[in-house]
Amino acid sequence: MLSVEELTVRREAIAGSPDLQGLLRRLEERALPVLQRMPSIPSMKATLTADGGVCPEHGIRLEFDPWSPREHRCPACGRAFTGDRHDSAWAHYQHLWVSERAAHVATLAALSGEPDAIKRANALLQGYERYQEYPNRDNVLGPSRLFFSTYLESIWTTNYLAAATLLREAGALDDRTSEVVNQVADEAANLIGEFNESLSNRQTWHNAALAAVAVWFEDEELATRAIEGPGGVLVHLLQGFGPDGMWFEGDNYHLFALRGQLVAMGWARQAGVDVLADPRLAGRLAAALRAPALTALPDFTFPARKDSRFGVSLAQPMYLELWEIGLARLDTTAHRPGELWNWLERLYQSPSQPAQTFDSYLHEAGEPALQRLRTRADLSWWSLLEMAPSFPAETPAWAAGSVFLEGQGLALLRSGNRYVALECGSYGGGHGHPDRLNLLLHADGEYWLPDLGTGSYVSPDLFWYRSTLAHNAPRLDGVSQPVGDAVCEHFGESGSWAWARGRYGELTRSVIAGPRYVLDVVELSGGEDHLLELPLHLAGPVEIKPPGSWVPDQLREDFAQAPERFVPAADEPVVLRSCGREGVTLTVHLLHEGELIRARAPGVPGSQSLDPFYILRARGRNLRLVTVLESGRGAPTVGRIRQAENAIEVETSAGVERHVSVVEGWEVRTPEQIVRLGGARRPEQAFEPIVRTDRPLVARAVAVHVIDPPALDGTLAGFDTSEPLDLDHEDQYRRSEEPYAGPEEFSARAYLNWSDEGLYLAAEVVKSEILPRDPAAPPLRLDNEPDEIHADGLQLYLKLPADEVVHALLIALSSRNGDLITRPVSGPMGAALQGRWRATETGYVLTAGIAPASWASVRQGEEIGFDLLINQMLPGRVRRAGQLVWSGGGGWVWLRGDRHDPERLGTLELR
Repeated sequence: MLSVEELTVRREAIAGSPDLQGLLRRLEERALPVLQRMPSIPSMKATLTADGGVCPEHGIRLEFDPWSPREHRCPACGRAFTGDRHDSAWAHYQHLWVSERAAHVATLAALSGEPDAIKRANALLQGYERYQEYPNRDNVLGPSRLFFSTYLESIWTTNYLAAATLLREAGALDDRTSEVVNQVADEAANLIGEFNESLSNRQTWHNAALAAVAVWFEDEELATRAIEGPGGVLVHLLQGFGPDGMWFEGDNYHLFALRGQLVAMGWARQAGVDVLADPRLAGRLAAALRAPALTALPDFTFPARKDSRFGVSLAQPMYLELWEIGLARLDTTAHRPGELWNWLERLYQSPSQPAQTFDSYLHEAGEPALQRLRTRADLSWWSLLEMAPSFPAETPAWAAGSVFLEGQGLALLRSGNRYVALECGSYGGGHGHPDRLNLLLHADGEYWLPDLGTGSYVSPDLFWYRSTLAHNAPRLDGVSQPVGDAVCEHFGESGSWAWARGRYGELTRSVIAGPRYVLDVVELSGGEDHLLELPLHLAGPVEIKPPGSWVPDQLREDFAQAPERFVPAADEPVVLRSCGREGVTLTVHLLHEGELIRARAPGVPGSQSLDPFYILRARGRNLRLVTVLESGRGAPTVGRIRQAENAIEVETSAGVERHVSVVEGWEVRTPEQIVRLGGARRPEQAFEPIVRTDRPLVARAVAVHVIDPPALDGTLAGFDTSEPLDLDHEDQYRRSEEPYAGPEEFSARAYLNWSDEGLYLAAEVVKSEILPRDPAAPPLRLDNEPDEIHADGLQLYLKLPADEVVHALLIALSSRNGDLITRPVSGPMGAALQGRWRATETGYVLTAGIAPASWASVRQGEEIGFDLLINQMLPGRVRRAGQLVWSGGGGWVWLRGDRHDPERLGTLELR
């Protein structure tokens, strides 16, 4: 993505830089297989399924080999698997890899003018001359021809157009290639531009792709939209990356969004907008580059907070490149974070990491793993075009201490090689987890209290990793935390002591880190009795003192198996001792009036193992769970802990240390000193406008009382049809790829009656071809959504005055004798009491009677929350095409599954 003039300057820089010359030679070597043999360009669209590209025995991703389109090998067992689903999963990465190779080879062609590189780069671009023939359907998240989500199309487009632009600037783009690129760029812009995801991490890549198209066509209007529009490059830099520099969705998506942002800013510069010319924007980029270094664990992996892969090193080549490119750009501005150059040098000195498979970085796919430390010569073509010729001669040393990240609400307490983190910020959007007040501990080379992150989005264990019990976070009454934010009330340091306190509803957690140990205090203060549970996911085998026995118990969690309660043989405090590697241990002293539970649940994602974890459990309205954690290689210094009135006393080899919560914060009395920890914080209040101009209108309808229930036989027999509900407007339609075709093609009229026995629904649906589901059909295995959403049918939602939960039911047409397939979604709904469907000349009629558990409490004249959604399936599709929403639809159907926001419910009057 360099102009003619910039290519000339870069050739001179490469000639004078040993580092750049080394990278150039390495890129030439890695390009040889592509120059010698035309890569396979998949003729199929990539699709997302639960079993495609996954070993059926080990449940792990099959290796991606760009030269093996039909056989896909498991890295665990070595077996090769074949089949359309595996081929389609391979196509996902192959399309991306081919576009990367086009940019790679085009870079060599532009810099050297080598004829073979020019020829191959043109051929790779021409390989997509049938781009518009790939089907834009059955997508998971946004319109796409080559993939199943728009963000993948965007990543592919940025590389594809980078190759084309480099060839054009070097005078090496032939006329036929130019025609193909014009067609691809125009269609890609239409697809991507249609789907704006606002502040999603994916939108950074949409912006990059649209800016690339704008540069290709010299389209000033499109460039302005991608850079300055709502959800554009500038908005992302100022709002997506918070005041602490971290992307609001956590470390994993920070790194993904940062790469997309840097790519987008590069295209913006080619469009004539130098974002970094504004010191405020340069400062925000500097903060974004610094944030991962601040939160990194001592082993240079990032904590797997929220939806993250577990155990991923920041020394991955894709991440090394972020600092290379970002720091090179910042060194031209007033913001020159020199200490990050030192941080980057330390990353290069850390143990070499095998390059993982990432959508936005496949440059080492199919190559043997490196058996040495990585160097600057191991990066991609992008680094050759932009990274600094050499590291600065002298840079300030990097030192990471205790820090509070304001935007994330993440408190980090560091001392030597010990790292303690307390989550007390916002939920984190769609990739957030119910893990408020989660505690992480890494010390002496062991991740003692890890966050397991998230595995596959299409594996059932996704629901485990997105549960509170999968974290070291408190939960109440046996259910995961509701969506909500925590606040940090205190964060402070004094000498070798540091602390943080977070609050989430009626729960507080105080973490005090001293020179020898970490004190953790979880407290519940409320007006009602609750069941408080605090999971501890300890790494390594665990010993327990005093000895005792385990007896069967119960635990409200589907993924937790064989729960047991510990019965100690002696009446003394319980101590857990976790054994790590090389003689390192973690000693955990427990102090609480309650029970210790042990169970087994999925461990590290992808491991297929069930690992033991522990739960502190207590019941009451004012509860305190206290633990003291000490890591080390020698004998523990902590002897025991005890409660002494309002204080917690910790006996150590140096004497008793007394901890007390005081008005100003926390006080520690040791034999040598009195330590006072303050740092009270006043959280900013979220902005709430006095006048809401975007408040949605609440849809209203009437259910007519009947004495005798209707026949419910797939006809309107017995229904009072005087108060119909119509679903026939464009603004009631949620689409996948195609817009609403109109009421003549798809619409519905519904009638609601009620009696003391239940609610009765009849829906007349206009639809030319009915696509029911065969109840005996094999599972679709697409994702974690129920298969029934991909058939004609409906979704029903009720919120009764006496209930806190929403009762929800998914009803699909069965291909068997007019039957209905019913699936409860939430609430004690059960199945439909009775129901049938019947085909008509214009579509079908569905009738059903529903009786939620608390229906007997409703009375005439009451109003209940209600919504009705009609699913639309079309021939030749795997996934549904759209749905009509009675309360008002609009937007897109993707990722909604059978879920529905309770705030969208309309009102149903029982008349």
